[in-house]
Amino acid sequence: MGRRTAPQSRAHLLRAHHLLLGVCGAFAALSLVLVPLTLPLGWDETVYASRFSPYAPATPFSAPRTRGVPFLIAPVAAWSDSVVLLRVWLTLLATAALYLGFRPWVRPLGRPSAAAVAAALYGGLWFVLFYASAAMPNHYTAMGAVGAVGLFLRSRQSPMTRAGVSGGLALATLMRPNDGLALGVPLLAAALLVPAWRGWSRALAVLGGLVAGALPWIVEAYVRFGGVGARLTEASEVQGDLRPLLSVVHHLTVMDGPLLCRPCDSDSIRPLSAEWWLVLPLLVTVGLWSAHGGSRRTRRATREARRTDREARRMDREARRTDREARRMGREARRTGREARRTGREARRMGREARRMAHAAHPELRNGPPQPADTTPLRACLLAAVTALSVALPYLALVPYAAPRFLTPTHALLAPAAALGLLALVDVARASRPPRIGFAALGLAFAGHLAVQLPLANSNAGIQAGARGDWARVAEVLHEHGVGAGTRNDRTSRSSRSGTPPPCVLRGNTSVIPVAYATGCAPGRTGDPRSPTALVLREAEPPSWARSWPRHRVPDTYAPGWVVHVRP
Repeated sequence: MGRRTAPQSRAHLLRAHHLLLGVCGAFAALSLVLVPLTLPLGWDETVYASRFSPYAPATPFSAPRTRGVPFLIAPVAAWSDSVVLLRVWLTLLATAALYLGFRPWVRPLGRPSAAAVAAALYGGLWFVLFYASAAMPNHYTAMGAVGAVGLFLRSRQSPMTRAGVSGGLALATLMRPNDGLALGVPLLAAALLVPAWRGWSRALAVLGGLVAGALPWIVEAYVRFGGVGARLTEASEVQGDLRPLLSVVHHLTVMDGPLLCRPCDSDSIRPLSAEWWLVLPLLVTVGLWSAHGGSRRTRRATREARRTDREARRMDREARRTDREARRMGREARRTGREARRTGREARRMGREARRMAHAAHPELRNGPPQPADTTPLRACLLAAVTALSVALPYLALVPYAAPRFLTPTHALLAPAAALGLLALVDVARASRPPRIGFAALGLAFAGHLAVQLPLANSNAGIQAGARGDWARVAEVLHEHGVGAGTRNDRTSRSSRSGTPPPCVLRGNTSVIPVAYATGCAPGRTGDPRSPTALVLREAEPPSWARSWPRHRVPDTYAPGWVVHVRP
């Protein structure tokens, strides 16, 4: 029995890893099916990709943006302007990040399969699937966060584990410094105040990750913006003046899109689309209750294991006494020495068998007598939940607009507790009489969840394809009337050779930056002394000083009302 127990335990963990790999593979396949690789680059993606010469000319890089996404796309964007190739690369990165983010959660939850379930709950959300192939920071922030918390929970903080905590926090902070700070504060407090996790190794790992991730942002703040304070002030202005407010309703309205709601006053909450906000609190509550019960069972099992270990040690001491007595008898009577040594060997064999029996009943004794557990499933879920709320709070209380991706780290950090809740419901269904009724109810609920999430990913991809196609149509009209530098290859070669900004300047009331990029012009900004070459407007009238400019309607657009006014 003792020889079979350890391999079974290792096989159980191996199955959990294989299940997690399967979930990651399904995540990649679904994202490729629902979101086409040919989807044109979005507004933010254009800003990040245009840091590299194949996507020149460079668009304005405002104060809120960071260098994390350009770092991710550099291996492809530095030498190729293929959108398909870039999206393939990003899908591979997103899938690897999903595995690495949830892999540390195989052990802390007490149920190895919960890590794969958590990854499936998170990866099945429509906005996570949509952004799997996108050059956007939020998924990587989420995976850095959930991976860092999972490694932080490990009882034995080896150098590799501490490096993982620092690496996860550095990734999250490099992508979004505000999220990194919100992640680091509760982890640092836990490392300094909670006895189970108190220690300088954890605290230094958290601080090291925050500093490493924030350093590029800080250096750029002094080089381009005149200091950290000045950059924060400008970032607040760009984002609509950050201030105390409540935007919870806005985040409920964007659960079915749009990708960015700014402003959100005209949108409304659709209960069916917001079903995840109803399901998530239920699953997290059940998961915490299940983890609390599991912690009690763990404590009872630990006490039983200690009793078994003490009994095994007593039997071992008795065997050693018998062995010593046998050796004494051998010295006194050499004629019977062989028999005495045989008796000693038998006694030692009995001691080894006693220890083997104890380890068979409690495999955790193989590494010595059990110590008080640093991390129980309940503590793990509570720390992840506190960290999730810390990340969500600034978006819910300071930012005057909403986007589904803003709370991606919060969903990822709540997923482990939700996974325990779902598994607890599966256990209840298995114990029901007849069990098929419980499983049918869970199956219908899961099918309903997918029936909401998957079509949302596909429909938002279609909306974005049409909206982004409008930018190219506007650029074609501008080119027909002598505005812009022609094709992007022409603009790229010209910009690469001369290093000078484009000669034309665009202004307008919407999407000026992506339209300017598609046209080969520079976007005009507030306070720009240059006179605009053309105005790009949608469902708006030109200002008084441009009403005499020739007006050209943009035909066959996805969104109606596009017109351009070209300076004579």
